[in-house]
Amino acid sequence: MTAKIAIQGIKGSFHHQVVKEYFSESVDIDECLSFEELVDSLLAGKSDQAVMAIENSIAGPIIPNYALIDKNNLHIIGEHYLSIHQNLMALKGQKIEDIKEVHSHPMALLQCMDFLKQYPNIKLVEDKDTAETARRIQEKQLTGIAAIGSKVASEMYNLEIIAPEIQTIKNNMTRFVIIKKQNSFLPENEINRASIKFELDHKRGSLAAVLNVMSDCKLNLTKIQSLPKIETPWKYSFFVDVTFENYEDYSKAKSLLNIMAEYFKVLGEYKNTKPLSQS
Repeated sequence: MTAKIAIQGIKGSFHHQVVKEYFSESVDIDECLSFEELVDSLLAGKSDQAVMAIENSIAGPIIPNYALIDKNNLHIIGEHYLSIHQNLMALKGQKIEDIKEVHSHPMALLQCMDFLKQYPNIKLVEDKDTAETARRIQEKQLTGIAAIGSKVASEMYNLEIIAPEIQTIKNNMTRFVIIKKQNSFLPENEINRASIKFELDHKRGSLAAVLNVMSDCKLNLTKIQSLPKIETPWKYSFFVDVTFENYEDYSKAKSLLNIMAEYFKVLGEYKNTKPLSQS
């Protein structure tokens, strides 16, 4: 039976590219135009797994996605890093002088802002998905409008790249996580990365104490982000990613954090696939 993978966006999007690179076997794609719709696809059983962008090397973490994973008790079972190459594309025969509007996902616009600032007369329009914008330009034969997206999208929707590689930082990577409704258990010797969440008592030194425990247990803190608890003013949840060489060290840290924190939860334990050049 062919696995079904939910993605945010449509075929030709960066999420679709991750599916093609991460999954060795042939899979079916469930196209979702929002991350909420992607989560619903998993929860309803329409898809078996999902690919979700979680952070970008320029724009930083996508905290609402951590909250979505947490709120719906989903599990991170893997990760994939994708080098992002953004291209300006439009109907064939058009030049950049013909472009009046650029439509794209807000993250893509942000990643290309230095290039776009060179053309102050071009209006920037936020859209839900890069590839969906490219498809709409082709289907409706929209002149004067360009999209930002992958080379795959330009080929899939028969658009011409009028300005290649327009991202501000050439070494621009996005980290994606693979999520499931049920956890997938890896052998402990294959696990060297974890995503966790905890809540602490609002008193001086509580966070410092937790960070000291992580350091003492030889965990490498790769990201920490706080998110306010709306129902409890001045209280925060912390979403943390750690890497480690020895699962026993991590297991010891888990036991201690479970005691120290008012609330502790593991969002996922999986293989660290961060490219060496990004370490």
